[in-house]
Amino acid sequence: MSRSLIVPLALVALLLGGSVTAAAQTAPAAAATAAPAKTASAGAVVNLNTATPTQLATLPGIGIKTAERIVEHREKSGGFKKVEELMNVKGIGEKSFLKLKELVTVGDPKAAAKQ
Repeated sequence: MSRSLIVPLALVALLLGGSVTAAAQTAPAAAATAAPAKTASAGAVVNLNTATPTQLATLPGIGIKTAERIVEHREKSGGFKKVEELMNVKGIGEKSFLKLKELVTVGDPKAAAKQ
């Protein structure tokens, strides 16, 4: 950065009650925390038989439309018995399934229906 830009930036930072280094250090941290995470958090497994479309949409590669199709398939079929049945949903092929299989579970579909 040229010296002609540094001096005015330093003055602005000082006028705002901060220091030049503090302003420079907080900008990247603020940018990193500003964007919310879309994907399911590490270690969190999504139950295909109980998840809402919003929860399903947190999975990588799953948008709200596909999430709605997953719920529709679940309701029509009486629930998922195996995670592999996810490939029966339009828009989820083998490649997508392989990315998802460690992030989803099915549990007991009959118990999920009672809830």
